[in-house]
Amino acid sequence: MKNKLLFAVLVIIGVFSGMSQKKITDSNTPVNLHSTPKLVVGVVVDQMRYDYITRFYARFGEGGFKRLVTQGFNCKNNHFNYVPTYTGPGHASVYTGTTPQNHGIISNNWYNKFEEKMVYCAGDDSVAPVGTESVAGKMSPHRMKTTSIADQNRLHTQMKGKTIGVSLKDRGAILPAGHTANAAYWFKGSKEGNWITSSYYVDQLPAWVQKFNDAKKVDAYMKPWNTLFDISTYTESGSDQNAYERGFKGKETATFPYDLKKLGKTNGGYDILKSTPFGNSLTADFAIAAIDGEDLGRDAITDFLTVSFSSTDYVGHNFGVNSKEIEDTYLRLDRDLKRLFEALDAKVGKGAYTLFLTADHGAVHVPAYLQSVKIPAGYFDMKSFQTAVKTFVKEMYKVDGLIKNISNNQLFFDYKVLQENAISIADLERALAHFVLQQKEIEKVYTRSQLEGTSYSEGIAHRIQKGYNQKRSGDIVFVFDPATIVYSHTGSTHGSGLTYDTHAPLFFYGNGVRKGSTTMETKITDIAPTIAALLGISFPNGATGEVLSFILE
Repeated sequence: MKNKLLFAVLVIIGVFSGMSQKKITDSNTPVNLHSTPKLVVGVVVDQMRYDYITRFYARFGEGGFKRLVTQGFNCKNNHFNYVPTYTGPGHASVYTGTTPQNHGIISNNWYNKFEEKMVYCAGDDSVAPVGTESVAGKMSPHRMKTTSIADQNRLHTQMKGKTIGVSLKDRGAILPAGHTANAAYWFKGSKEGNWITSSYYVDQLPAWVQKFNDAKKVDAYMKPWNTLFDISTYTESGSDQNAYERGFKGKETATFPYDLKKLGKTNGGYDILKSTPFGNSLTADFAIAAIDGEDLGRDAITDFLTVSFSSTDYVGHNFGVNSKEIEDTYLRLDRDLKRLFEALDAKVGKGAYTLFLTADHGAVHVPAYLQSVKIPAGYFDMKSFQTAVKTFVKEMYKVDGLIKNISNNQLFFDYKVLQENAISIADLERALAHFVLQQKEIEKVYTRSQLEGTSYSEGIAHRIQKGYNQKRSGDIVFVFDPATIVYSHTGSTHGSGLTYDTHAPLFFYGNGVRKGSTTMETKITDIAPTIAALLGISFPNGATGEVLSFILE
């Protein structure tokens, strides 16, 4: 009986298998290998914690963040998988699909042991400024070692697909757009208030950019900044007046309203706009102008527009993550996103573009505030630490100059001095690792030998290893206690491998994207491979992330 039943089951399986095979073999339906959006728009919101979505959701309108939540795909458990969580590495990692271990942007600024000086992630003395005479225009992506997803689209389309990068910050425009971009534009404040670029891209500003600058739209934003709604209804943030916010020079308290035209005189002129939500509005204005000016999304060949909203970062640094100012900034950003989405609908077409939105890092609550509510937090005295390390080394080895640089939570050895004095690198590593670990507010220490000789699969060590570049990083890496920072006692910052810095929003929306959400862990490095799979193009050449196949139609 059992044998007859087993035979019957096998026959049924065989029949259905044959039907399935026949369907695959005989089908005349064309195979669709990829989606073909006219435009891919990458949006990065600088210093955006995931919980800003849930904290401010009730006050958002229907056309901005809520549109992404209800009509897009929401990855609720998205994290950065490396340290340090800074702007330069963040933007590079989003678009290259890999970490600083491979793309080489190990910080915003870092010590270059070969040039024996600090270097900036986008700085390039070989190019000339365009649209300004300032050194602010001497920028390019030359320090990024791998391609971006936008680069791969350019290669795939025989350079016919355009790439334009836009951000108040140079690094927020340059690194996402990649090496082959048609142009990247960033904002020069001070007395100029113009969008600029460098000779890496063009020899002169296109007519549409010059027209935008000449119109002086920036002047319309040099106005009083008050809350969008009655401040008494801002219940998702702390009190307006407190001890944890920096504010602006020339105003005694960090409280609403702010007369930007008046305060601009002592706060960098047009640069003051960066630390207000109006910097985001100006960015949206320019991004919308770029769609028209560059004819983005006007044909069947996919273009890329990368937009980074930087003012959220400046406001967070200045006022902290629990401020009325940060709440107002996100309520206003929601409206700017709506304007951008509606412009894309009108100029490119609903369903004709694919968009993702994420962040380059999160941020910590102001440690002084955390201390006030009995949560462990603190401030690290870096100057005293540097003195202590150098004194320890000199007393132990009776030699000057063994430590060449201390920056980005790393110690760099001078190998020439080590060799001249026959000092063992391994001995110095062990001695310093032990000494550094004894210092107050330092929780963990890793040596070059550990990071190069051991494969860590989880935790802070894993994230440090993913952010560690053999050629560019230092010889000792140290980690602070949770919620401990090197910063002023007012305002927020970021950089750690803890969840307040790693948990960032990730939404996909539009052409080729399903509606839905997941709490499954995703990584920031998964974005570029997923977009590559959607487009049917090669991954960025250093990509280590995975395709999030469940978000694709």
